[in-house]
Amino acid sequence: MEVILMLATIVAVVLLVIVLVTYLLKIIKLLNSIGGAGDSYLAKLRLGLRAIETETGHLPTEVTKLNKGLSATAEGLVVVNNNLAETITAVVNQKV
Repeated sequence: MEVILMLATIVAVVLLVIVLVTYLLKIIKLLNSIGGAGDSYLAKLRLGLRAIETETGHLPTEVTKLNKGLSATAEGLVVVNNNLAETITAVVNQKV
């Protein structure tokens, strides 16, 4: 009886090891497809992000120029707004 239990335990351990190795190999295969080789999804993503970084690298210098231009435009619009308010006030006073 002891021999049968020992053999059953050995068979169960061997089956457990086989199942673990099988799943580990599947996990390794999946991880390699994600980021292991140069043609993997992770490598393609890295190349795409590098291209975006290169294409948008000039934006920080251009944005400061744009901000200066927009600030000047905002100041000009404040002057226009004040002039229009004065014009409206003058027209209203003229009606009366």
